[in-house]
Amino acid sequence: MTQFGDNHRTRSNRATRRIYRVGATLLIGSLREHQIKARGAAGHLPEKWYHGTLVPHTREIPMPGSPKHFEVVRIQTGVRMERRLLKVLKALAEYKNMTLGDLLEGIVLHAFDGKAPFTAETLRKIAELKGIYDLDLDARASHRLREKP
Repeated sequence: MTQFGDNHRTRSNRATRRIYRVGATLLIGSLREHQIKARGAAGHLPEKWYHGTLVPHTREIPMPGSPKHFEVVRIQTGVRMERRLLKVLKALAEYKNMTLGDLLEGIVLHAFDGKAPFTAETLRKIAELKGIYDLDLDARASHRLREKP
């Protein structure tokens, strides 16, 4: 069973072998064992040495109580929204590595359930982004925004 923690070890029935990270390559075994195998007739390591990339064989095992995936039909919409608010939302979606649509769906679904959609860390990031994009609006401005003529 392979464990990719801070100690980078893998266990086998015979002995404990270490995983060494060489660039983007993981080597299983002792580094000395790999160096000896790679040495040429001259007794030194070649300049470029590639052993292979370790890709652990895994299959997705659902965790107890893991969320189900729901198939949905999404439609394109032309929603108009305050410019600075949209910039903050786009930046937050980028920070969270998700699409703007996924972020908005999550916010709305949490709001429908009466739950807070953001953690304290995310709220700190939102405050930072509001400062960057000069967004001075808050919940008190809701339903009171008027477009400039």
